[in-house]
Amino acid sequence: MASSQGKNEPRFADWMAALPDSIRSTPLTNLAIPGSHDSFSFYIDEASPVGPEQPETVQNFVSVFGTVAKKLMRKWLATQTMNFTSQLGAGIRYFDLRISTKPRDPDNELYFAHGLFSAKVKEGLEEINAFLADHPKEVVFLDFNHFYGMQKYHHEKLVQMLKDTYGNKMCPAIFAHEVSLQYLWEKEHQVLVFYHSPVALEVPFLWPGQMMPAPWANTTDPEKLIQFLQASITERRKKGSFFISQVVLTPKASTVVKGVASGLRETITERALPAMMQWVRTQKPGESGVNIITADFVELGDFISTVIKLNYALDEGSAKVTLISKCLEWVECLNWKISFAVKLGSLKQNPGLCV
Repeated sequence: MASSQGKNEPRFADWMAALPDSIRSTPLTNLAIPGSHDSFSFYIDEASPVGPEQPETVQNFVSVFGTVAKKLMRKWLATQTMNFTSQLGAGIRYFDLRISTKPRDPDNELYFAHGLFSAKVKEGLEEINAFLADHPKEVVFLDFNHFYGMQKYHHEKLVQMLKDTYGNKMCPAIFAHEVSLQYLWEKEHQVLVFYHSPVALEVPFLWPGQMMPAPWANTTDPEKLIQFLQASITERRKKGSFFISQVVLTPKASTVVKGVASGLRETITERALPAMMQWVRTQKPGESGVNIITADFVELGDFISTVIKLNYALDEGSAKVTLISKCLEWVECLNWKISFAVKLGSLKQNPGLCV
């Protein structure tokens, strides 16, 4: 696997284990979880064939210009510079995975793919598992959402690969609101696998793809993206599932032509970063708030730490409720006759007022 070129922040390697007690029983659907878009793309291979999902125009472009065309493609297809281990160590817990067979591959292997082929799936799964073995209270979401050139046999092979790699670490599909960190720790589960194929209905440890909706803005305009994200969150409460906010801009053909040699990071992501990060900072997790937030080049702009820190708003809310309840339970409270609002203000300054 490729080495990381991004920034690794070891202090977030165990961020789930370090969450306050008051949050550990909160459904994971109500936590803020950082994720990566096209998580495997750090290892896109310029020497590989073009992926089977690419249109004929791209296939023809590569057949004419060869290696030069693939180098340019990689600049626009690679959305991450950190490998799986580095992403995990920095705090990423959701992985966006796209799987493909490779034409004329004698070994019939499965690969991560996005335009061009990346690493073998087996290697990536094992890399993630090695991290989980060293961090037993961390939980990951593996979202297999695109499949290219795969027949029934290939799906069976991937399911067996998941069994062999993760075994009982995988959490069987249940109601999303029942899954909390505390629940998973007690069951010794660390992996939730989402599978966007009818195959999911046949395998107990595969969560159906509709349990992980990921609305896509499909725009290069940061302002339109933010409007879309906000509108999507408003609709989220109706779904009763996990939910992805993709803080991701998608280049048009004209954008690629203008910045063909610069690539995605320089042409789009870095320029739009301030506006996108401002949106992330203003969010709150919860039933009607954000859940999983994904981005390109996750090492940029303190994205990961910003998302993780959103969870501490849940702890603050819990502390306020506990404090109010404690005061109202005791008739002896020194400030009993003070109005509710004033009392809350007093208690924030001096919790000792309630005995």
